[in-house]
Amino acid sequence: MCRTLAAFPTSCLERAKEFKTRLGIFLHKSELGSDTGSVGKFEWGSKHSKEGRNFSEDVLGWKESFDLLLSSKNGVAAFHAFLKTEFSEENLEFWLACEEFKKLRSATKLASRAHRIFEEFICSEAPKEVNIDHETRELTRTNLQAATAACFDVAQGKTRTLMEKDSYRRFLKSPAYRDLATQATHAMAASASPSSGSPAEPSHT
Repeated sequence: MCRTLAAFPTSCLERAKEFKTRLGIFLHKSELGSDTGSVGKFEWGSKHSKEGRNFSEDVLGWKESFDLLLSSKNGVAAFHAFLKTEFSEENLEFWLACEEFKKLRSATKLASRAHRIFEEFICSEAPKEVNIDHETRELTRTNLQAATAACFDVAQGKTRTLMEKDSYRRFLKSPAYRDLATQATHAMAASASPSSGSPAEPSHT
């Protein structure tokens, strides 16, 4: 097992570097505006030997379920980068905005943020209008009259379902993700293999 950076076999280090480079390219165009926070940023987790393994496990987990993808900051960033290639990133940005919205505790902030989200994502001809039906749009409009943390729940749920059944499946089949998953599998195998380099140094007592 590679327990320290120095103990990594050369092939393990090379795969980790290549893996990081490939993901960097994948996320190169995923920078978002300040209104969506750090979704476009990339977090690599712990350093040295655990880094490659933890990140590889993260990447491979994205195909297990949509929930695992959405619970991973790296996964959200990668998925957002993919959605940008399909010009449908507004769905994920709306979902993320709703998640942040539900954390608010001030009634005043809830009301003002709710109207901003509605104007940005829900109303007709919104700059980032999401694909929801007229009934859901009008229900959400009605909810704004007495904004609560749940006023976007129906619209958010429908947007999530749309992403899971459509964009998420294409993301998993995309060359970019399949390439990442292959690299992650190789990195996991390399980090799990004993070092085949020079024999261990004798211990000194």
